[in-house]
Amino acid sequence: MRMSRIALVPVLFLTICVLPVTVGSPWAWLLMAVPLALAAWVFRVGVDLGDDGVTVRSLVARRTIAWPDVAGIRVGERADLWLVTTAGTQLQLPVLRARDLPRLAALSGGRIPAP
Repeated sequence: MRMSRIALVPVLFLTICVLPVTVGSPWAWLLMAVPLALAAWVFRVGVDLGDDGVTVRSLVARRTIAWPDVAGIRVGERADLWLVTTAGTQLQLPVLRARDLPRLAALSGGRIPAP
């Protein structure tokens, strides 16, 4: 479950807006790192559900929680989802909200109960 690729449209507009500034100075090319980092974030961040467990991907890291270690899902104050482990730790599920719970339950193969 990844972020929609339509999120690249604002990144494209940001790139177009930054381009005129970058031709003014040799150091201004560093400003292009911002749209590149945002595009990498759109492509990379997400949640993968597989037979081995739940893999949460951030921009620079990933963490896999095996299915036996998953205690449940907690809905935060802003409708963000948190994976609760049997050890008592919580891991935020990026790009997922409470509205995504039925889809998450269906993709988990019944390991996460439907609300």
